[in-house]
Formats: sequence, C-alpha cells, structure tokens
Amino acid sequence: MSKAYFGTDGVRGRVGQDPMTADFAMRLASAAAQVLVPTGGTVVIGKDTRLSGYMFESALEAGFVAAGADVLLLGPLPTPGIARLTQEFKADLGVVISASHNAYFDNGIKFFDSSGSKLTDSIEHKIEEHLKERAITLESQALGKAKRIDTARVRYEEFCTASMPDGINLDGLKVVFDGANGAGYKVGPRALTALGAEVIPIGCSPNGKNINDGCGSTEPGLLQLTVPALHASVGVALDGDGDRLVMVDEEGTLIDGDQLLYVLATARHKKGELKGPVVGTVMSNLGLEHALKAQSIEFRRARVGDRYVLEALKDAGGVLGGETSGHVLVLDKTTTGDGLICALEVLAVMKETGKPLSELAAGMPKYPQTMVNVRTEQRMDPGQSAEIQDAVAVAEDELADTGRVVLRASGTEPVIRVMVEGEDADQVFSLANRLASVVAAAAT
Repeated sequence: MSKAYFGTDGVRGRVGQDPMTADFAMRLASAAAQVLVPTGGTVVIGKDTRLSGYMFESALEAGFVAAGADVLLLGPLPTPGIARLTQEFKADLGVVISASHNAYFDNGIKFFDSSGSKLTDSIEHKIEEHLKERAITLESQALGKAKRIDTARVRYEEFCTASMPDGINLDGLKVVFDGANGAGYKVGPRALTALGAEVIPIGCSPNGKNINDGCGSTEPGLLQLTVPALHASVGVALDGDGDRLVMVDEEGTLIDGDQLLYVLATARHKKGELKGPVVGTVMSNLGLEHALKAQSIEFRRARVGDRYVLEALKDAGGVLGGETSGHVLVLDKTTTGDGLICALEVLAVMKETGKPLSELAAGMPKYPQTMVNVRTEQRMDPGQSAEIQDAVAVAEDELADTGRVVLRASGTEPVIRVMVEGEDADQVFSLANRLASVVAAAAT
C-alpha cells in the first residue's frame, strides 16, 4: 500500500506548500508521538542550517509536548549525529529537520527509532493513519517539557573521533573540507583537526539560504579545484545533512560512493576483517561489482535507497554497503549513513597503507553509464509492457557480459528512468536512447 506523505527518506517538499507547513509539522509530531512515544517519553530533535528549520523545530516541539513527550533540542547537527544521540539519550524517537541535498527552499522531516534506525514502512503507515485525526493536546499535568542540549555537537564529535582505529591519527594530511554550508559545517573541521589533520574549510559559512549552493557533495566543482591548487592530500565533501560523502583525490578527481565502498571493502578484505557481502543498489556501477569479484568479495544489489541497502546488509550479515551518491553504511561503526565517519574510515586506510586516494581507488574501473528520464502521462510499470521487455532483451543481448540495462519507475513522479551501462560508451549511449524511444512510445 502506497503512503500519502512518507517517501524513501521521510516527508519532504517545498516550504509553505503542503505538506511542508507549520500546521502539518505539528500534526505529524502528534501522530508520531501516539505511535512511538509513550506519555512521558523522550524525543530528540535536530536540524540542518535552513532558514525554515526554526519554524519546523518550534512546530514539532509544540506537537510533541502537547502529546506528553519531553523534547531535547539538539540544534544544527548532521543526520547521523541525531541518530547517534537518539541512542545516547535513550530517547524513544529521533527527529531530523532537513531536505538533505535539496536547495534551502525545500525542507523535510524524518525519524529514527530508539535504536537509531530509520522507521519501517509499517510504522510509517501507522503514523499516516493518525494524521487523519486532529493533533492532540493533553491536560496540563500530562504535558511534556523541552530543553536545549548545548553539548550535542561535542558529543557527536567525540563519537566520530573515537571511531578511528587505535594508533591511527591524521598527522601529515592536508584536508580540504566542504561542509555544503549545512549541518556538518562545524563538527567536520573540528573532528578532523582534533585527529591531527591540517584542515582548510570551504562551504562552512551557512546563512540559512546557501546550503548546497555551489558546494557540497552534489556540487563538488570548487573542491576539485581547491585540492590540487593548495597541494592538499585529499578533499572531503558532505551534503546538507551530512549523511552523504564524496571525496576528491590529490589530483582533483572526484571519488564517488561506489569507489569509496571499493576502497573500504578491499582494505578490510586484505586484513581479513570484512564481514558478509558488500551491498550496493541496482544503480551501482558495474565496475564496482566486477572489481570486487576480482578480489573474491561477494557483492549484492538492493533497491535504490539507503534504507533498502540497510535491510539487505542486516539480512546477509554484512557491514559495508552504499549508493553511488555517497550514502555509505559502515554498520560496525554507525546505524545509518554517516559522511564524516565514512571519510574518517577512508582517511584511516590512506594512513595505514601510505597510499594516496587516487591509487586506492584505481582498482575499480568506472563503466560508462547513460541515464535517460522518460516522462509519462501517468505512472506505469515498464515490466508490464511486452514491447518494452522485448527491446530490453535485444539490448541485453547486444551488451552480452559487458554491460547491463535497468528500467526503474520513479517513486515520486511519473518518470521511467532508463539506464544502460557497459564498457563501450558509444554503444551505451545509443542503446539508452533507443530504449527511451521505445518506452516513450509505449507510454502514449
């Protein structure tokens, strides 16, 4: 059963438009409290640096307090830090106010359960059922209380620095850190400095409107120019809420989530410390699968979305997984994707091996990939069209073992994403556009 408000990563939209209004936020808090927070229970609320975060923080606080929950306000903090402090404070629920990599005029609300994990689909359905009701307000003696936690950033910073392997520090590394003018703008540079790195911060001057604007993991161009210009060892870029990471090697080359996963997996495998299979998604580059196979490392694919990567890892007993975009899960360190923790893991490998990031990532070829988005009049399942499936079969025959085809319906709009990947860029481009034409014709 589809959900009315929750997407793959909470509720998200344009501020001031349904559902991202103060009224809805208060009702959402009331609904979530009734499902997950007993009277007298505790909720932690954190946010990124968007201007609208103040409004949603106040609305959520009101909804939870009215429903009898005590609220701890963490202020600006990366999403994984909020997940961590949900556990540390033994809270019943963690709340993140963020639209991740989106521009400042969007915002979102997502939840973590008491274990610091994202909610299941069934729990989100239960919350949506309560959204059909009015927000509740208990009698005065049953209302909750709220207070601000001034030590939240320091607590998360200490957690991150403590994740480094014993005896490893970052002395001698010159790191350019891009905080996307987002939630990690302060904790990132301070954690790296505490571990001994020389840090040059960019994208660390938020003003409420410049989050993800020309900076961060989705726009790393400035980072790519800055690292070689300053003769830095490496560049680190988070997204607005700090759960995604991309890096830049000493030559200014972008290293994406697939390549970071390869670096971590092969390093652990060589030390005999890799547990279970590595999990990517259906969109992970074929070069990752082939490179891991060459190292005798099992690789599995999950649906798009870090929550599905997490489910697959738990089912298989694995600890490493992620997406091309930079959502990387290191489950023996954290419960959710954490850009800063992942960066520290990669930097630790650089220190342990004495190798630059360019050399560590060189073992994974990136196969050419072409994505074509085909807009349809209404949502459709490409798997139900014989014409489309016949065209896919022909394309797969042409690629043989050198590539693959993925057709995926968008979860948020009437769009079919046609992706073709292979060793030959010209062939990939031609097949993707040919398949897109077939999909467009079938959709009319």
